[in-house]
Amino acid sequence: MLVRYNPWQEFNTLQRQINRLFEDTKAPSALLNNDLVKVPAAELQETEDALHLRLELPGVEAKDVDVQVTENAVYVSAERKSETKSEENGVIKSEFHYGKFQRVIPLSAQIQNTNVTADYKDGILNLTLPKTQKEKNKVVKINLEQPTA
Repeated sequence: MLVRYNPWQEFNTLQRQINRLFEDTKAPSALLNNDLVKVPAAELQETEDALHLRLELPGVEAKDVDVQVTENAVYVSAERKSETKSEENGVIKSEFHYGKFQRVIPLSAQIQNTNVTADYKDGILNLTLPKTQKEKNKVVKINLEQPTA
């Protein structure tokens, strides 16, 4: 019996393995109703004077968010709370994921954690994390001009 070799099958297997690697946006310790609670997406941008952190926290009220900032990291924990559920024959149904989650985001520069400003609107948390004076002075411009001979 001859089996035809399909080189694309190996690529499909590799693609599935890569997809599994990037699916860890879920917290393995936060099991809820045999499902996993998602960790919030984060975006960190650096400017000359500050780091700007943006976190998506849809469905979370500001009073349920805990943000702690050190000079080197931001710790965020929150809880999504359920307000409506349906019960039928002893089975509770809900399409939304509720529960606690936490995330620690290491920072690429040392910041002044006493001067952090925060804005929370429509489920988006924006933090402005000003750099220390020492960090601001680390940037040095290098001149790449060739010397004239």
